[in-house]
Amino acid sequence: MRAEERRESMRRKNITISLAVIGVFVVVLGAVFAINRFGSGSDTAVAAADGSRLVRADSHRVQTAADGKVTLVEFLDFECEACRAAFPIVEELRKEYAGKVTFVVRYFPLPSHFNAERAARAVEAAAGQGKFEAMYQRMYQTQTEWGEKQVPADDLFRKFAGDLGLDMAAWDKAYSDPATLTRIKKDVADGEALGVQGTPTFFLNGEKLEPESSDDIKAAIDAALAG
Repeated sequence: MRAEERRESMRRKNITISLAVIGVFVVVLGAVFAINRFGSGSDTAVAAADGSRLVRADSHRVQTAADGKVTLVEFLDFECEACRAAFPIVEELRKEYAGKVTFVVRYFPLPSHFNAERAARAVEAAAGQGKFEAMYQRMYQTQTEWGEKQVPADDLFRKFAGDLGLDMAAWDKAYSDPATLTRIKKDVADGEALGVQGTPTFFLNGEKLEPESSDDIKAAIDAALAG
């Protein structure tokens, strides 16, 4: 095959691969909002009526708006593929609404995910040393390494903690401390009381969102900011 023919063949292959990647992204993005819409329940009245369960004093805020006018709360599971797909969307929203919207993360590990609770414990143990966000991000960045497996990921999570330069004795103690699991289960209990059934589930100023796209979330945020 001549050089020009080889280059043309490679170009066509790259186009095919790019289109396939885009197609997969669109399917996953659609699944995120389908799960959020149909898997999280529909009792928005309960959610709106009990704001104390949405955000507690010890809830993790990955971004805070000084005026406190708009708050987006996400109940998530670090082993959930839909949550991982939603992660970059949330990160983009944080950039777009920096200083305008408070973003709150609540744990909601699903029983069907073998390492989900362990991942939440690892993140909470890191939070005790001021590294909640760093470990939270690491979980999504590495989910394909440990997610959807029936093998304990304790050693891998411990490695993540070491990579972040944490005090390992303190992290080990927190990771195994029953109080850490109690803290996580408190988030789960709040979520269940609010009607959360699947992840990710979002609440904006106390109202459960049922978006079909990221534009729907942005529109809801814009409306809340304008209100």
